[in-house]
Amino acid sequence: MKVLLVDDDPAILEVLGAFLRGAGFEVLEAEDGEKALELFPQADLVILDLMLPKVGGLEVARLIRQERPELPLLILTAKGEEEDRVLGLELGADDYVVKPFSPREVVARVKALLRRAGLREELVYGPLRLLPTRREAYLAGKPLPLSRLEFDLLLTLAQHPGVVFSRERLLEKVWGPGFPGVDRVVDVHIAALRKKLGDDPENPRFLETVRGVGYRFKDLDAPLP
Repeated sequence: MKVLLVDDDPAILEVLGAFLRGAGFEVLEAEDGEKALELFPQADLVILDLMLPKVGGLEVARLIRQERPELPLLILTAKGEEEDRVLGLELGADDYVVKPFSPREVVARVKALLRRAGLREELVYGPLRLLPTRREAYLAGKPLPLSRLEFDLLLTLAQHPGVVFSRERLLEKVWGPGFPGVDRVVDVHIAALRKKLGDDPENPRFLETVRGVGYRFKDLDAPLP
């Protein structure tokens, strides 16, 4: 699971980043607002400092909410910045932490936000079990050997059962914005995933093709064979 950490203080990036990685998260880092806007499409949660160079934190928050209203957003504020904190919450931030802060407290808040957003620490669909923070997958109790991209692709779809993702959206979410790839890249990785899952494209247990649109993870309400 990917957390985007945005702060212009190298010490915060280093220390808080280390705590987040120790908790099992993949950490994306941005030291300014421009970089944050490049990276947030890949993230499952954003930790955002409000005092940023190039593009301010409040503007970054506004643009994130405009593009991805469902994305969990935690803001960092300096002590005494009550007005900015209120503005951040009004723009749709889900929580805030005042500096100086305990990295352990931030990690705990991140986990709480992800739980509230439905991004659980364990996903179980019939014989398939995914552990996002540990980046592990099991099928019928046995470890499922997945590449980084295969795991991210499967997790992206599994976190939103029944939701159709276009190839373009999957390229942006899994490979990142600006990836010089083509739709065929997604098709190749889906085919590899199906092989490892033992998934029949004509009668899938997990990954369904929506012709002319893209792919989706089979709805939780649909019975697994």
